[in-house]
Amino acid sequence: MSNTPMAANPLTRAVLEIDEYVSGLGWDQPARLFALVDTARLRAEQPSLADRLGLGEESENSGLTPIEQDEVPTGKPLDEFLATIAWPDAVVGCALAVERLMLPPSAEAQVPKGLGEAALTKWVADHPDRQEVRMTVAVLRDGARESALRLREKDSATEVLTGSDLVPGLAEALAATFEEE
Repeated sequence: MSNTPMAANPLTRAVLEIDEYVSGLGWDQPARLFALVDTARLRAEQPSLADRLGLGEESENSGLTPIEQDEVPTGKPLDEFLATIAWPDAVVGCALAVERLMLPPSAEAQVPKGLGEAALTKWVADHPDRQEVRMTVAVLRDGARESALRLREKDSATEVLTGSDLVPGLAEALAATFEEE
């Protein structure tokens, strides 16, 4: 993940690092969940794990290290799965990379009324203006958020759009994984 461009802050760098990693796996991938840990704390508290992750003292310190979690279940709605997650204190944030179909805002007026979820999904999939997009969204315990969007038709690191409010619903769902009961 060393080709990640320098970004303004550690969270943006982590999102771009995850986007680059997932991009290297190709398209049509399942959702992938990542814990974000403080790199310096990881080196200090778990040096053998830091070594296995290639985080030696001489390596670039991005501030946050993404650690991929077990597979996200495919048979359960994403929001239901995220509602089951509780992170240990060592995890300072989390990120999710997921592929979806998007329509341009101009297509909203064309959506037939009264479609159920399955029919709407099929309608979007069949729409001529649909775009395949990979969204990587990260949140920190302190409320910071960042996202990266990559369109399949413009699948290049130089075409990745970043911003803190690109996917607010997913960011909210991820932030909820840090809320105390």
